[in-house]
Amino acid sequence: MILLSVARTRHRRLGVAAAAGGLLAALLTASPAAAIPDPGDSPAARKQVSRSDQAEAREAIENGDIPGQDEVVHSDNIRHVANIPKDALPGTNSDLAFQGRYAFAGNYDGFRIFDISDPTAPKTVAQVLCPGSQNDISVSGDLLFLSTDSSRSDSSCNSTTQPVTEKSSWEGMKVFDISDKRNPRYVAAVETACGSHTHTLVPERKNVYVYVSSYSPNAAYPDCQPPHDGISVIKVPRKAPHEAALVGFPVLFPGEGPDGGGNPGAPANPGVSKTTGCHDITVLPSEDLAAGACMGDGILFSIEDPERPKVIDRVQDNVNFAFWHSATFNQKADKVVFTDELGGGGAATCNEAIGPNRGADGIYDIVGKGDRRELVFRSYFKIPRHQADTENCVAHNGSLIPVRGRDLMVQAWYQGGVSVWDFTDSAKPREIAYFERGPLSTDQMVTGGSWSAYYYNGYIYSNDMAKGFDVLKIDDRRTDPARRVHMRELNVQTQPDYFD
Repeated sequence: MILLSVARTRHRRLGVAAAAGGLLAALLTASPAAAIPDPGDSPAARKQVSRSDQAEAREAIENGDIPGQDEVVHSDNIRHVANIPKDALPGTNSDLAFQGRYAFAGNYDGFRIFDISDPTAPKTVAQVLCPGSQNDISVSGDLLFLSTDSSRSDSSCNSTTQPVTEKSSWEGMKVFDISDKRNPRYVAAVETACGSHTHTLVPERKNVYVYVSSYSPNAAYPDCQPPHDGISVIKVPRKAPHEAALVGFPVLFPGEGPDGGGNPGAPANPGVSKTTGCHDITVLPSEDLAAGACMGDGILFSIEDPERPKVIDRVQDNVNFAFWHSATFNQKADKVVFTDELGGGGAATCNEAIGPNRGADGIYDIVGKGDRRELVFRSYFKIPRHQADTENCVAHNGSLIPVRGRDLMVQAWYQGGVSVWDFTDSAKPREIAYFERGPLSTDQMVTGGSWSAYYYNGYIYSNDMAKGFDVLKIDDRRTDPARRVHMRELNVQTQPDYFD
């Protein structure tokens, strides 16, 4: 692990105007490690688009249909209060976690810690070089967790890329001690089958359980063999994190086939990902519930025994969902929002050709009680603004905005920006606020935009893959009550009871 020197950072106040051009020069030359090339969050190379698409993008800007290149626009009820560009970590920015006055930002090259005691002027506290995409991140007490889903030469932060076909390659979970925020200390590593694309914490007083989501096995991969129809469970003792160990691999999709009993994908279900694991899991510890977004399936399961999760219900959408990506409960635990990451986050899907029901959110009510609970589909939600065909845009990571009696959510849409929407009526969701930048390019597909957008203690924080760390403030009577809710810690995939 290399702790990088903390460089000065600056913030910009931007309204509906062009953003200042240029990022800070990269201080390192290490390239981001690529995840196994599957749908779901792998950084895409720049791709040329047709001349007609280029012309349409430029015409849309000239007509005012979309913002200009790098122009920042937002609804009247949102303010852009700060932006901190990338600094010493040039890789793709990824997920976010929060604790007290700190925000923790994942990056394919490591992670960065911000002091957000003044949200209008975040300050960099530490930058840690530890390559291993996608560095999905979470925190609990004095521990920080990072997911590695790229084949590495070993488990150290000095590792290099190595073919996944080599038995000596390493992928899995890393654990850091963050009792000193200015000097994080690497304390443990646990290898897991097929790596760790994302992870979810189930915290207890003495231990932290980690649900590891990974997928896409292959007979040629020594450490990622089919069938891969479950999740890895790691137990981390808080007082002895160096003793972190794998304690099980519960099967969530039992079946007799070579890939288990999940969605078979094509040719039975054309355009749908075959289920060979989960992409992301959200747990609701106060209700002993979890929702899994598992490639071709959405599942609801009990975590009453955290080492032995039990599936309660399972749903598929073989018409409009291509890749079940993530899940969010409402506060009452009688709804789940699942997202479809059509195109793996590297495609233009927020356009008229794709339509309003694909690359969108699916809203499901939870009906019944106990083990008889079922997921019942109600509607889709997608941002109501078309994007250029040079902009990657699809439903991605978001969180609840805690307001009693309402179901409000803020969500990232890559280059579609940040959307705030209301799904109190499951059948009639609607957007109430937004923030976005214009396309990074009108000549080619350049991957960027907001990876995660989360509400924490009165502000919205967004980790933009290319532009850095953004802070937004929403002023709206519907969301204003959330300002009274203050959390000591927030990992969105470990969803809290905001009003306990």
